[in-house]
Amino acid sequence: MSLSLIPRGVYPSVADISPRALADRGIRLVLADLDNTLAPYKSVAPSEAAAAWKKELEACGIQLFLLSNSRKPGRARQFAEQLNIPYQGRSGKPKKAGYLRAMECMGVGPRETVMVGDQIFTDTLGANNAGVVPLLVEPIRLAGNPGRYLRYAIETPFRLLGKRRAFV
Repeated sequence: MSLSLIPRGVYPSVADISPRALADRGIRLVLADLDNTLAPYKSVAPSEAAAAWKKELEACGIQLFLLSNSRKPGRARQFAEQLNIPYQGRSGKPKKAGYLRAMECMGVGPRETVMVGDQIFTDTLGANNAGVVPLLVEPIRLAGNPGRYLRYAIETPFRLLGKRRAFV
């Protein structure tokens, strides 16, 4: 287990992460963050791109699991139900317990799992801590919260290092 803040690749969006390439690497489970990864903040419905990516994952034998820290009651559930995928809200990222519960629920180990998220200090740190490969995407939208700009600015060196370490 590693406390590294460096992801294994930085991708423009989830649609730029090839399900076939993941399957070729032995991946059977994708844990995915909700806010700014699969959908913009406050969005309650999956985009066509997110739904298409989920179908591609399934076609390659990979399960998608929504792993969210969302504190909004029912938001993660509602979003996951629309994609027909399992979910876990209030996951406590970056603590590894949420990652481990999700993998146990799906019957998959860390070597067969990746975490896709938009934040270094929750998604990447937690994935590395749980022994899961962290893949980082660019946030869908930063508008609306000045704190997000600061957080993403602080993450810049780790994002740059991650771009050199592509997993797929």
